[in-house]
Amino acid sequence: MVTKSLPVAKALNEALRAALEADPKVLLMGEDIGKLGGVFRVTDGLQKDFGESRVMDSPLAESGIVGTAIGLALRGYRPVVEIQFDGFVFPAYDQIVTQLAKMHARSQGKVRLPVVIRIPYGGGIGAVEHHSESPEALFAHVAGLRIVSPSTSSDAYWMLRQAIQSDDPVIFFEPKRRYWDKGEVTVPDSGSAAGDALPGELHEARVARAGTDLTLAAYGPMVKVCLQAAVAAEEEGKSIEVLDLRSMSPIDFDTIQTSVEKTGRLVVVHEAPVFYGAGAEIAARITERSFHHLEAPVLRVGGYHAPYPPARLEEEYLPGLDRVLDAVDRSLAY
Repeated sequence: MVTKSLPVAKALNEALRAALEADPKVLLMGEDIGKLGGVFRVTDGLQKDFGESRVMDSPLAESGIVGTAIGLALRGYRPVVEIQFDGFVFPAYDQIVTQLAKMHARSQGKVRLPVVIRIPYGGGIGAVEHHSESPEALFAHVAGLRIVSPSTSSDAYWMLRQAIQSDDPVIFFEPKRRYWDKGEVTVPDSGSAAGDALPGELHEARVARAGTDLTLAAYGPMVKVCLQAAVAAEEEGKSIEVLDLRSMSPIDFDTIQTSVEKTGRLVVVHEAPVFYGAGAEIAARITERSFHHLEAPVLRVGGYHAPYPPARLEEEYLPGLDRVLDAVDRSLAY
C-alpha cells in the first residue's frame, strides 16, 4: 500500500485514472473534460494519456450527455459523465429519472446501467447563478439511483472507484468547495489488491469523531463544519459525535441509530434547504426507530427555502459554525 497526501480533486483524478487503466470499457464524457481537464481540473491529463476515444469532450447538452451514456451502458460500457455544475443537471433530469433510474425495473432485472454521473455541487466558491445548487434530495427521491457524496480525499478516491464498479447508476455529488482540501489517501501498489485498502462499503456511514452527548450527522461539504463544531463544543465541556453519512440513497440508518441510542440527541446538517431535505427523512426515520432513546427532538440545520442567493450573500445562506452550534445548544437545553 502507498499513502499519499492529495487534495480531493486530485484524489478523484487518480481514481478516474485507475479505473481507465483497469477496465477498457470505462469511458469519460463531459463538457471541457478533455483538453481543458474540466473546470476544476478533475480530469486533467486523462485525455492526453488515454486518448479522445475514451476521454471525450461533449457538446453543451446535458440531456445528450446522459442519453448517450445510457446507450453506451446498454452496449456494455461503463460511462462516467461529468455535469459541469450542479445547476446544469436539470436539462438531463428527464433522462436520469425516466430512463436511467427505471431501466433495471422495466426490464425485470435483465438490463443493468452502470453509469456514474459526477456533479460538482454546493456553494462556498462565490459563483454566479446556477453554479451553487444542492439538488441531492430531488434525485434521492427517485428509486433506482444510488446517491453518494464524499467529504475527504480518501473517500473521494475510493467511493468513486466503487461507484464505477457498481452495476447500478450512481449520482456522485462532489463538494466543490472541498476540492482543494488535502487528506491522506491509501492506494494499492503493484503488489496489493484494491480491496485491501477499501475504507468501507459505498453506502456505509462512518464515525468521523466519537462523542457521548449529541450526534451531528452530515455529508459532503458540511462534515468539515460539523467537525469544527465538535471541537468548539469540546471547549465548553460538550462531547459531540460526528457521523459522515457518505450516502443519501440508500441511507445507513443502522449506524445513525446506534449513535443516537448512545448520545440521545441528533442534529442533521446539510447545505440543501431544510424544507423537504434529506434531514427530514432522517429525522422521521430515527424518531420512529429510536423514540424512547431520544432526549430531545431531532433538529435540522440547512439552507433556506429560497433560491440560492448572489455570491455576496451566500455566507448568510449557507449553514456555518454558528448555526450548527446554536442547534447543538438548543438540543442540549431540553
